Amino acid sequence: MNDIDAWVWWLVGAAALGIPLVVTAMPEFGMFAVGAVAAATAAGIGAGVVIQVLTFVIVSVALIAVVRPIATRHRSQRPQLATGVDALKGRQAVVLERVDGSGGRIKLAGEVWSARSLDTGHAYEVGEEVDVVEIEGATAIVM
Repeated sequence: MNDIDAWVWWLVGAAALGIPLVVTAMPEFGMFAVGAVAAATAAGIGAGVVIQVLTFVIVSVALIAVVRPIATRHRSQRPQLATGVDALKGRQAVVLERVDGSGGRIKLAGEVWSARSLDTGHAYEVGEEVDVVEIEGATAIVM
């Protein structure tokens, strides 16, 4: 074991941290792996064990402290461009067949959709404009 340089052990540790990164998709393991690569670099230039460990800890903690909040913020943001049924929410449609709590038909974005009223006691007559509140399957919920 003494024949192998310390930088090699750090690289083995970095590779070992890469395995759970791939398996669990937890980016923290990747940040620890980068810390291990930094420690391998420190070992490669001749730094002592204390400096190597401090390099590993400082780089890993710095990455977790800086990168993790940025990644969390980006993950929680909704996309700027709504697509699919999300793009239809809030749009206006024209009633083609009477729409009430049990059903009807509307023209939404150039297509004919089945629809039902959000308020089951309210009905919309042919030609009225309605707002799409939600899409449930292939049915638009309107008001």
